Amino acid sequence: MNRGHLIERVSKDAGISKVAADRAIDSLLAGVCEGLKHGERVTFVGFGTFSVSTKRARTGRNPQTGAPITIAEKKSVRFTVGKRLHSILNRRKFS
Repeated sequence: MNRGHLIERVSKDAGISKVAADRAIDSLLAGVCEGLKHGERVTFVGFGTFSVSTKRARTGRNPQTGAPITIAEKKSVRFTVGKRLHSILNRRKFS
């Protein structure tokens, strides 16, 4: 599913125009980004939780020369699957 499919689905399910659905999705994503930017956890009950994780600085090696290099500290986004989504993804069909 891509953004266009999602907009179409939200539009149909909510009974709103595609333009309004696009604005709603933009607002949702902007809210999630803003929360993460401020170091907050963003939780959608049953779906999952987005959080910011910090990877420590470390020493690595240049693969061409073998010289040691310093890899800077970096922030990344983590997603933890919620209980409901987990159960949906792990349903098994028995024939």
